[in-house]
Amino acid sequence: MPEHMIDLGLNFDNSYAEQLEGFYVQVKGDEAPAPKLLYLNRSLADSLGFDLDKLPADQLAAVLSGGITVKGGSSIAQAYAGHQFGHFNPQLGDGRALLLGEVIDKNRNRQDIQLKGSGATPFSRGGDGKAALAPVLREYVIGEAMHLLNIPTTRALAAVATGEEVMRDEPLPGAVLARVASSHIRIGTFQFFANRKEGDKVTQLADYAIARHYPEVQTADNPYLEFLRAVAKRQALLIAKWMSIGFVHGVMNTDNVTISGETIDYGPCAFIDKYDPTAVFSSIDHQGRYAFASQADIGQWNMARLAEALLPLIDVDSEEAVRLASKTLDDFAEHYRESWLALMRAKLGLSTCEENDPVIISELFDLMEAQSIDFTLLFRGLADVLQENKSGLLNLFLEAAPFERWLATWSERLARETLPDEERIALMNGVNPLYIPRNHIVEEALQAAEKEANYAPIEKLMDVLSDPYTAREGLEEYALPPSADLAPYKTFCGT
Repeated sequence: MPEHMIDLGLNFDNSYAEQLEGFYVQVKGDEAPAPKLLYLNRSLADSLGFDLDKLPADQLAAVLSGGITVKGGSSIAQAYAGHQFGHFNPQLGDGRALLLGEVIDKNRNRQDIQLKGSGATPFSRGGDGKAALAPVLREYVIGEAMHLLNIPTTRALAAVATGEEVMRDEPLPGAVLARVASSHIRIGTFQFFANRKEGDKVTQLADYAIARHYPEVQTADNPYLEFLRAVAKRQALLIAKWMSIGFVHGVMNTDNVTISGETIDYGPCAFIDKYDPTAVFSSIDHQGRYAFASQADIGQWNMARLAEALLPLIDVDSEEAVRLASKTLDDFAEHYRESWLALMRAKLGLSTCEENDPVIISELFDLMEAQSIDFTLLFRGLADVLQENKSGLLNLFLEAAPFERWLATWSERLARETLPDEERIALMNGVNPLYIPRNHIVEEALQAAEKEANYAPIEKLMDVLSDPYTAREGLEEYALPPSADLAPYKTFCGT
């Protein structure tokens, strides 16, 4: 075995590198001067096939910082383009990441292992390809929280300190994030080749993506149209799930939209506290393009960009291709609405469907917006009403009378169902989290790690978020919104 190559014992099968030559470049990560494993997702590592008993922490840190070749791995940077805040960039690509390889895990699922912050690549566009500690820890925390909230997402495998400083506005401690996804194929991957008029590569990529993620459409009369429809349905469901927990992605560029339907890239993301459909947290989203309530519309817009890349595959007659794709895009809104309604009914404890349900839901959101009510606490508190304890919920409102009228309407609606209250309460508390990654708490924990090398707040937060639906004594502060005197929360792109 060559020097500086390590055998992790993983079942690598690098189909992207083997089948899609010309879709990537071979890269090697930078060797970190003093890699240190800060966090390891042991259950995820075990499911991937890591033999943690035989892999010393220092060796694992060296590998997952990117500077050591892995036996059986691929070590590639993928090419893609993308619309960024509506403006097309024809070449982006993995400028600070490498795909370590694809692993067939213990459940026979194919998983990418990607290292983010491992050094410059040919796609870096003058950047250093490195990542700072706080954004790496942020993605580790938020990604795992989303997974535990049952949201499809890339997952954090490890966070590794590199022992070097990276220059941003100031020198910051460097780190690498190892993350896992069912793939890193993006809408922007299709756009890259479509923009270059390389139709054969668009076809090749579509065939690969279908075989990997949507094999059920291979036998359809028009598999490429069915592929578009399947991706659109999965994206509609994903965004509906974001909306059900108050999540704002913040940078829904087409290079940040995966074909698999997983949430990816947690740069400027945040969770709303008080309900505000116009909520924007990203410091660069001056026009509110990616505001909370705009996410479904942007999802549909992004799917239109995928459709444009696939048009020549959908039908040789361009007008017919546009007609077929347009119908699929029109269906996106209905898929989203159906998914969102199902999720909202569950949050309200409704086990049946009635025609007036959307009105009841809309009226609740109007009340929440009018009085700036905390999203998470409101929905979590509804189950308490069924236990004859509504004082806590009423205390959220400065003017409680309108909400009490809504509660009467909701109670009448529940009375038309036969589900016992104890079952309804359990179901509601199973979909309405008590603990989410509150922005101010996340930020405090990140600052402690970055400025003081104090990781205890991160570890405590991860413990709290490991069981977001169960109330636990002593964790009351983790369920509360920020104090009113805190400045409006802002997030930033990049690492």
